[in-house]
Parts: sequence; C-alpha cells; structure tokens
Amino acid sequence: MEESKKILEGFIPVAKSNAKMFGPNCEVVIHDLTHPQNSVMFTVNNHVTGREVGQSFDHLVKTVLQAEDFKEDYLASYTSTTEDGRTICSSTSLIRDSGKKVIGAYCVNFDVEALSQMQKFMDNFLPAQAEPRVEEAKTDDDVENVEEIVDQLIQQIIKNSVHPAMKRHEKVELIRFMDEKGIFLMKGSVEKIASLLGISKVTVYSYLDEIKNK
Repeated sequence: MEESKKILEGFIPVAKSNAKMFGPNCEVVIHDLTHPQNSVMFTVNNHVTGREVGQSFDHLVKTVLQAEDFKEDYLASYTSTTEDGRTICSSTSLIRDSGKKVIGAYCVNFDVEALSQMQKFMDNFLPAQAEPRVEEAKTDDDVENVEEIVDQLIQQIIKNSVHPAMKRHEKVELIRFMDEKGIFLMKGSVEKIASLLGISKVTVYSYLDEIKNK
C-alpha cells in the first residue's frame, strides 16, 4: 500500500468520530488528490451534499485556494448553497505526506439551514450590530503555497490522463475538466498546461474557446 493511501486512510476514524459527534447534519469527505479526477475516497453522512466516492473535488480551487482567509493549509467556516436551497457551512484542511506534498483534503460540511432559520427568528427579537471584520492580506508565502498546490494538481491530473496515443478530443475533455475545477483561474496555468501536454498556448486557448462556445 503506497504511503499516501496509508496516510489518508488514517483519517477515516477521525471522519467517523467527527460525524458521530456532530450528528447527521455533519458530513465529512476525504479527498485523495493524487487522483484528482475521482478524488473522493471516503464519505460519511453524504446525504448533506450528495458527495459520492469516485467523484471529483469541486470547491477546492475556486472557493478554498482562492479565498483571502486560506492560510496554513486550511479554510474554515465558508458557506455554499445546495441545489435545493440549503445553506452549508464548510471547512477544508489539506493533508500532506512526509515530503510535505499535498496528497489530500479533509472536508467537513454542516447543514446549518435549521440554525439559520432559528437565527433569523432570534434576530427579529435581538437585533445586534456586527463588529466590522478586518481581513489580513495574504503574504507572499501564502500565495506561493497556493501556486504550489495548484501546480501539483495540474501535474497529477495530466499524469493520470496523458498517454502516447492521446486524441484531440481527449485533450479537449481534459481542458474542460480543469476549466470546470477552476484551474485556469490561477495565473500562469495556461503556460504550464500547454508545456505538460506538449501543445502551444494558442491551442489551449482555442480548446477553451471551443468549450465555452459549446
């Protein structure tokens, strides 16, 4: 069993413990980022968001890594809305191996819809002025950390997909996957992907245009 798999499987008891402690509204998902295209390796209480083993990550790049508050490999208490309108409060922590390479993500998703409704009810009786929040700017180290994580994701995605007889439509679908996951939001991603695929930047942009036009 490879090291990364052993490390990630070591978090399964923690996931079960967290889910049991906080009840059925608490979902825990463990991602294996050495297999980005089907990164979900374990879920508990997955009725909260419907995450299934074998699916890919969704919010990691677009929401977590892009957030101003993402520091020290984690982002806590960010919210999203499900397709049926429920509010989900989430936290994501990255998992690294002994060589400090990012190999996974530990995600906790809590359905706070009932709490939100209760808070709205209480706010009608106990209005309060919220203290203004002061956000700290990302440091150069924070920016470099995010860039390194996305670089690893790009390399792993392409490593898992590229083969000598790769057809044009397969490359287009690979670009589509990375576009959907927010990879192209990162500066320099086009150049890196073009180099790893052995194609020009112009070709990558033409694939992106083709995807958007469809």
